[in-house]
Amino acid sequence: MYSKLTLPNGVRIVYDSIPYVRSASVGIWVNTGSRDEAPEENGAAHYIEHMVFKGTGTRSAKELALLMDRMGGQVNAFTTKEHTCFHGRVLDTHIKQLGDVLTDMLLESRFDENDVITERNVIIEEIGMYEDTPDDLVTENLFAGCFRGSSLARPVLGTEGTLSAMDGRFLKNYMKEHYTGEKIVVAMSGNISDSDIAYYAERLKDVPMGTAERMTGAEYIPCVTVKEKPTEQNHIVLAFPCISVTDDRRFAVRLMSGIFGSEMSSRLFQRVREEMGLCYSIFSFGSAYIDTGLFGIYTALGSETETPALELIAEEIKRLKKYGVTEDELERARDQVKANVLMSLESTNARMNRLGQSELYFDRYRSVDETIAAYDAVTAEDIAKMAETVFDFRRASFSAVGKVRSEGEYAELIKSLL
Repeated sequence: MYSKLTLPNGVRIVYDSIPYVRSASVGIWVNTGSRDEAPEENGAAHYIEHMVFKGTGTRSAKELALLMDRMGGQVNAFTTKEHTCFHGRVLDTHIKQLGDVLTDMLLESRFDENDVITERNVIIEEIGMYEDTPDDLVTENLFAGCFRGSSLARPVLGTEGTLSAMDGRFLKNYMKEHYTGEKIVVAMSGNISDSDIAYYAERLKDVPMGTAERMTGAEYIPCVTVKEKPTEQNHIVLAFPCISVTDDRRFAVRLMSGIFGSEMSSRLFQRVREEMGLCYSIFSFGSAYIDTGLFGIYTALGSETETPALELIAEEIKRLKKYGVTEDELERARDQVKANVLMSLESTNARMNRLGQSELYFDRYRSVDETIAAYDAVTAEDIAKMAETVFDFRRASFSAVGKVRSEGEYAELIKSLL
C-alpha cells in the first residue's frame, strides 16, 4: 500500500509496503543533476556521487564497503541530467542498516583532498570509456548539439577541465547548497515497517530546507554533428523534437515507438534489418525531460549502407504519417507495454524507482491502474497526431560517429529525405 510522509524540512518519504516479501529497495533521490550546474560546475553532481563512497566522518571507504557487503545486498548510486539517486536493496532485517549507511554517506561525507584527486582520475578514465563507446558518444554529441546554449547540453560526467578545478571544499559546499530538504525524496518498496519509516525520518529531519529551484529551461535546436572514429561501423542517430516527461501525450509516444521502432516486431526492425539486411541494430527511443525532449532513431551500419538505410527510415516515417497505424499494431504495442508495467510489480527495485520518479516529476504517486488506463485510452488517431507533431524533417537533427562524411554532406542528405 502506498503512503507518503512529508517532514517539516520538506524531505518526502514515499513507501510501498509489501508484507509478503523478505527484501526491500530504498532510494534517496535528490532533485538535482547535471542540468542544474553552471558551466564551471559541470560534473559536480556526478563527482559527488563518487565521493560519498570514499568515507564519512566516522567510516573509511573500506569500512563502508564492508558494511555494504555484510548486509548481503547491493548498494549503488547514479546521476542523470535531472536527478541523483543513492540506492540499495537488502533483506528486510537490514533496512535500518541500509538507512544508516545511505544517510551517513549523504550527510557526513568527508571529501578528503587525497580522495578527491584519486577519484578525479577514476572519473577521467570513465570519460575515456564513454569516448570509446560509440553508441554512447553519438547520443551525447546529439544532445550537445540539440540543446546547445543550455545546461542540458553538457555531459553528466563533466570534462577534464571542469573536474580539475574542483577540490574537496568546493564539492562539499556544492552538496550543502543543492542537497536540501525540498529536493530529497526517500522512496521505499518491500517489507517496510513503521519503525523503518520513523528511522529514516529521524536521520533526515535536520537536513536544511533549501529551495527546489532549477536552472533555466532548455529548447531543442536542429543540429548536424559528426565525430571521426576508427570504428568498424558508423553509429548514427536521426532525431526530432518531442514532448516533456510530464506531457499527457507521453503514452501515445511510447506506443508509437513500440510500433515504429523499439520492438522486434516494429516496422523499422522488420524493414531495415529483417527484410533488407542493412544493419544489425536499429531502434527508436524517446528522451524526455521536465521541459523538453527528443525522439531518436539509432542504428549502426557500414558507411556504404547509410544512405539506403536512411532512405528506408524516411519512407517508414512518411508511411506512418500518411496512413497511421492499424488496430492490430496498436493492440500489440499496448499489450507489450502493459506487460512490462505489470511485470515490474514483481521487483521491489522497479517499484522503488517508480515511486521516486513519480514523486519528483508529479509530486504524487501515479498508480499502476492509472498508468494502464492511460495506455488503454490511446487511440490510433492519437498516434497519428503524434507522428505528425514529431516527425518534421525541417527540424530533424543528425549525429554520426565513425568513418563519417562531413557535416555539410549529411545536412544535404537529411534535406533530401524531405
